[in-house]
Amino acid sequence: MQYVNLDAQVGDLSGVLDPARYLSHLPSISGDLPPGAWALATDTDHYDFRSRRCVKDLTLHAVRGAGGEDMEVEFQHNCWKHDQDLLIRYTGVSSFIINPADEDLGTGLGAVILDEILPHRDGCSHEIACWDGTLTIVCRNLQAIWTETVCSSKA
Repeated sequence: MQYVNLDAQVGDLSGVLDPARYLSHLPSISGDLPPGAWALATDTDHYDFRSRRCVKDLTLHAVRGAGGEDMEVEFQHNCWKHDQDLLIRYTGVSSFIINPADEDLGTGLGAVILDEILPHRDGCSHEIACWDGTLTIVCRNLQAIWTETVCSSKA
């Protein structure tokens, strides 16, 4: 990640997640991000760790359309934190990279730590850091859709 710090230090505590530098950089790239990417990046709940719509702790569930121009990436909720799943639809995909490469198309990457959306000559790049690797998609635009779900532990 270029701006989101996944290993910040606060006093003697290290390993702190800190999106502050990215959030302060967002206004300078407002005209360079496609509308859907801008909407997701600037959603006030996106980086609020107490929010039910924070991407942290979502789990990568499915990747559909890999290798095609249109893709969907589905993230499942964490019942302790979220009450919705997140589906991201990518259009005009020009690059899709899972690191480390996983034959299950990234579903074994573990929970999401944080993500970062930046301008790219093809539209935008969306890097999603998970505990066991990263997923990076370059696309013309993206659309984030939060969908209601029922947690089995709450049902």
